[in-house]
Amino acid sequence: MRVISGEKKGFKLKSPKGINTRPTEDRIKESLFNILRDIHSQSIVLDLFAGSGGIGIEFLSRGAKKTFFVDKSYESIKCIKDNLIHTDYMGRSEIIKKDAFMAIKEFSKKNIKFDYIFADPPYERGLSLKVLQTIDSLDILRKEGLLIIEHEINLDLDNIPLVKLLKKDYRKYGSKAISIYTY
Repeated sequence: MRVISGEKKGFKLKSPKGINTRPTEDRIKESLFNILRDIHSQSIVLDLFAGSGGIGIEFLSRGAKKTFFVDKSYESIKCIKDNLIHTDYMGRSEIIKKDAFMAIKEFSKKNIKFDYIFADPPYERGLSLKVLQTIDSLDILRKEGLLIIEHEINLDLDNIPLVKLLKKDYRKYGSKAISIYTY
């Protein structure tokens, strides 16, 4: 796993040891950032279920101001910290060891809003639907911000009743898909 583009292009990143994570594949990462295009230098990013931190680090490499990394696994948090030290991005990052949904609620209470939220929850637990509904109900995405959910291709997110979020894009990558939402 590596940083695809930006100031840290080519930097190798570690994956968490001994846990069942699925780092976002390089081809999906590259395609996603081709869709997003230029990342504004004042962008604030939330990487939920961060795993290795690869997506959040990619945002930083492409110019984001700050990324919040959320994961409840000790192994993932250690890996994220190691990768941030390796890429010299600790000063532009905040690492939070917490359940993703508890973190979302805290961000909402503190009125912290994001330009980009990337979520890649474990597939088998139905958490993608819960992420979509929770972020739709809590005001943590800035106007014109983007929520990006990586999920299994057979998960139908189109029939979920949403109040604020609108689907902007959908892409398939083998057995995986990315759905992008905005307000």
